[in-house]
Amino acid sequence: MRTLGPSVWAVSDGRAGNASQVRALVHALGEPGRWMQIAHIMGEGHRADPMVLTPRAPWTWLSADRWPAPLNALPEAQRALVAPPWPTLWVAAGRRSAAFTRLVRKRSGGKTFTVQILNPYIDASNFDLLVVPEHDRLTGANVVSTVGSPAYFSPDVMEETAQAFAPLADDTNRSVMVILGGHSKVHKFTPAAAVKLEAQLRALAAQGWRLRITTSRRTPIGIVAQFRNMADETGGQFWSGAQDGANPYLAWLMFSKAAIVTEDSANMLSEAAWHGLPVHIAPLEGYAPKFTQLHESLLARGAARRFTGTLDRWTYEPLREADRVADLIVAKLLERYPAPKFEGAVVAPGWLS
Repeated sequence: MRTLGPSVWAVSDGRAGNASQVRALVHALGEPGRWMQIAHIMGEGHRADPMVLTPRAPWTWLSADRWPAPLNALPEAQRALVAPPWPTLWVAAGRRSAAFTRLVRKRSGGKTFTVQILNPYIDASNFDLLVVPEHDRLTGANVVSTVGSPAYFSPDVMEETAQAFAPLADDTNRSVMVILGGHSKVHKFTPAAAVKLEAQLRALAAQGWRLRITTSRRTPIGIVAQFRNMADETGGQFWSGAQDGANPYLAWLMFSKAAIVTEDSANMLSEAAWHGLPVHIAPLEGYAPKFTQLHESLLARGAARRFTGTLDRWTYEPLREADRVADLIVAKLLERYPAPKFEGAVVAPGWLS
């Protein structure tokens, strides 16, 4: 089936962080002003729903350019998904999806424009465009570096959120969103880190700051309970799941005056920076050079500062990296599929009378 506009496949390995970056970039590409520029492209095989591919060992032990028969790495039900008609645009994230990006590029005869997000740990020449965070220090003619990770919130969704959560609009100028992460490969949300952060937040509440606290899938259950109790005692707001009602995450980003974000998630930091909030990076236990470099890039951009217990107020240009990459993809697609030229406008009779 042919579609008006390029056909798109959005692909991830099912990991929430990777899927979020793919979704952000595809949604930015679908912004009406961008989509109208490429609407003349007639795509085939468009898929409205994201595709999740979950390869297994021993393939995942190898670099993506060394996988024998990549489709055999997938569960049988997923193999039929990677089949023609090939899309105009393929957007994938994560090392485990890179082998399939290479495969589709090859089997489409190079007609599918392939975008790979995050370091695939193979040569950039395997893709049409490689989108990596600045702290990965990768360079190349087809490599675009981003500060943090791509984030995007459409105007329509923001308008709907503003209406649905209108009572949360803060006219006191003293609200702060607190985004709690959790355990990862390199960070641990230890009891000691939690006790320190709780004391700092209680002090802010005593100074008149309104706390809006949310957790992630990785936040330990005990720490969720700890900060829920603190929010109750300090008059703050708390959300960790459906039991707390509708998710106010976007509304809090829109209606808060500052953000405190634990250091363990590039996506959470980048989403707060997308809204131009003064981002305060709260430390956990653990260390990884790439996260230190991520934090330094956000500090250098003026989007973030280290959280030491006090809140600062400053302004900067919001971090709109998904928009920047989407503009580049539009430009690349127009190189392949130039827009038709119209020799002159046709004026309907009586239009000027």
